[in-house]
Amino acid sequence: MISFDQALDTVMQLPFEQREQLIDIIRHRDNESRRREIAKEAREARADFQAGKFKPQPVQEIITELHQSLNEVT
Repeated sequence: MISFDQALDTVMQLPFEQREQLIDIIRHRDNESRRREIAKEAREARADFQAGKFKPQPVQEIITELHQSLNEVT
């Protein structure tokens, strides 16, 4: 396996147009990978919901929790 630096050095030897194509391919694959991950999480959440694993909560409580989780990320 090659190191990250070796990979970068190899990529930088490519012509500009090929580097741009490589970036587009990597972005596309990352986006597709993320979509699959989100879909998997959605299926799991739906299965949990159908299994009754969620308790009812007031909307305001859910919104407050979402705001708190967003503040933790930043």
